[in-house]
Amino acid sequence: MTMPNNHHLFLRSPPIVLFILYFFFIFFLSRCEDDPLYTQCRQPFSCGTLRNISYPFWGGANRPQECGRSGFELINCVDEYQRPQIKIKEFYFYVSNINSQELLHTMNISRSDLWDSPCTDYLFNTTLDYNRFSYVQTVRNLTLYYGCPPALHPSIPNNFTCKINGTSNDLAYYLDDSLSRINVPEKPSCFIEIRVPMFWEGFDVMPENGTAGVERVLRQGFQVEYSAQWDLCRLCSNSNGICVSNATDDLFLCLCRDGVFKPIYCPIDDDSKFNLKRKIVIGVCSVIGTIAIMSSIFFIWQRRNKNLIGPSSYASRSIFSKSYSRSDAEKGSAYLGVHVFTYKELAQATNNFDSSKELGDGGFCTVYYGKVRDGRSVAVKRLYETNDKRVEQFMNEIEILARLRHQNLVLLYGCTSHHSRELLLVYEYVPNGTLADHLHGGKAKPGALPWRTRINIAVETATALSYLHASEIIHRDVKTTNILLDNNFCVKVADFGLSRLFPTDVTHISTAPQGTPGYVDPDYNQCYQLTTKSDVYSFGVVLVELISSLPAVDITRCRHEINLSNMAINKIQKHALHELVDPSLGYESDFRVRKMINAVAELAFQCLQIETEMRPSMVDVENELKRIQSDDFSKEKAEEIDISADEVLLLKSGHLLPSPDSVTLKLG
Repeated sequence: MTMPNNHHLFLRSPPIVLFILYFFFIFFLSRCEDDPLYTQCRQPFSCGTLRNISYPFWGGANRPQECGRSGFELINCVDEYQRPQIKIKEFYFYVSNINSQELLHTMNISRSDLWDSPCTDYLFNTTLDYNRFSYVQTVRNLTLYYGCPPALHPSIPNNFTCKINGTSNDLAYYLDDSLSRINVPEKPSCFIEIRVPMFWEGFDVMPENGTAGVERVLRQGFQVEYSAQWDLCRLCSNSNGICVSNATDDLFLCLCRDGVFKPIYCPIDDDSKFNLKRKIVIGVCSVIGTIAIMSSIFFIWQRRNKNLIGPSSYASRSIFSKSYSRSDAEKGSAYLGVHVFTYKELAQATNNFDSSKELGDGGFCTVYYGKVRDGRSVAVKRLYETNDKRVEQFMNEIEILARLRHQNLVLLYGCTSHHSRELLLVYEYVPNGTLADHLHGGKAKPGALPWRTRINIAVETATALSYLHASEIIHRDVKTTNILLDNNFCVKVADFGLSRLFPTDVTHISTAPQGTPGYVDPDYNQCYQLTTKSDVYSFGVVLVELISSLPAVDITRCRHEINLSNMAINKIQKHALHELVDPSLGYESDFRVRKMINAVAELAFQCLQIETEMRPSMVDVENELKRIQSDDFSKEKAEEIDISADEVLLLKSGHLLPSPDSVTLKLG
């Protein structure tokens, strides 16, 4: 029996068949590969002693600008010593170390024009891009004086020789601004002076005399802190994404392996589908490869036996089976990615909800301290009643907290099933109470919460709220009782029961006002329009509480000062901020504290604008607080400008006060 011609062609032309199969193999395999930019941005920057540097930095041959943020370009190994550089403002700096930790991101840098010699043609004070970098606390200034008169030589021990264009004198010297241990009779009339930051550690005495000493200080450089958007980047990385930025507007983006950009993270479902697609394609490729090999073997066998095989020997069958395995989510042990506790387990953890374990009592819940089986200390929130509204808030809080991870947000450990006899939420235990406790509650003591701690609390709270807004979430109930503190006074923002997911395609949400008296945005209260600026208003009240140590509402105060926001506005407009400030903060005695409080009061004033559009965004508030915190407010540059009463406009005027960059209010 003979085969049809097409079968003869198949058997006699295996190279053609193999070529076709190979083509399909390569085609399908290419569909399995990651997006090229995703692959490229996974490659870290390495140069000299700097290894495995990633977002927000970019540069060199393997990391294009999309892989980082503007202002963070590392110029790849610019000299034979393989020292990368970074340009900040108009200065070039050598980068000797980048240290990225969970809460602190620092970089060691040195001015490149002063690396080889303290003589430089770039006679300017060192400045930073304060939107991206700030000095750490261990930085002080070294002042370099050039073109000094020769008569000073005997009385100035820290001198060196440096010829500066424009002067015939080549005498120069350096002075540590912080230690000031050189006995200089009076400030010399040198040609020019510049200030260069330096490390505090390692130089508790002045460097040795001569060029070698000052060169050693300048080469060591100083340290700056930078914003790495670590919280967003961690969410992105945990979802198998790569942290990148949009090169046009420098916004954070999460690049998924299929080349799709997401605002925060790559959805797990999408990643699972991508992996499933990869597995299917690889499976198809494997089948095609197996067919190709078997065809070759069959052809060789057929050629050896020289026998034609009849059609009855072939069984053309294709069997495709689809199996769908559905997990029952461990039969209720997880909900939206968080652990589901049994009611019995949480009752045991809290000693059957013993009243002695109570941490706080809210409008519709009580919070208890407990210890779960694995030894973790937890805070268990127990809702009073199980009606539809409470269930909605319960589910809302789980949905929001399950998708958020930030060092300044309270962590949700788990919950009970919404079918449980009671609705219980389980959080990490934050041991040091609330900010309200420390300002005007049971833990409040004069001087126990200094200004440096308060400004740090303000910065961390603003950072958490900025993160929420970037995650398209409005908190809706920002207040000092929802700002928890650990033993190091680090912030954990809590209570998301009233929070709302914010659609990206609308400017506001229309909803009935909810929140706490004294903190509720008046525009929201009047127009029922909820925006991120509603949180900004509430945070403005928190800033005033930090300044005054007074509660947001106190009915024992006179009528027009019951609301702290009204009191603050009146004091600022009357140039009487000193009457509002907590006396224990040193407002009258410490110049730097005074300037910082003035700047924070001005920022609070902007946050408390009646008209929503006149308030700053939470990102702007965060950046301004960080600037205030890092500014040294030295007396030489702090020129107070008096603003007349008619220039301090009423809140309804529709005009913002100038920012602290342009003017410092004389409020005291």
